[in-house]
Amino acid sequence: MTLTGTAAFLSTLQSGMTPGTPLGQLFAVLVAVGAVVLVGRLVLRVAWRLVTVAALVVGVLLLVSMVAPGLL
Repeated sequence: MTLTGTAAFLSTLQSGMTPGTPLGQLFAVLVAVGAVVLVGRLVLRVAWRLVTVAALVVGVLLLVSMVAPGLL
């Protein structure tokens, strides 16, 4: 589902088109949880890359400090 489709779907949910039944409320909650999971996946993807880059930089600095102790 594209971002535009998701926004249109959520605006439909907010406009009161869903029934006030427990099943309709459950559906709205499941859609909200799905959106949180998708956003979380994107955030974790960026965080994982940052952690990987930081580990590489620290590893290189550690290696340089071991090879040439007076350099750093």
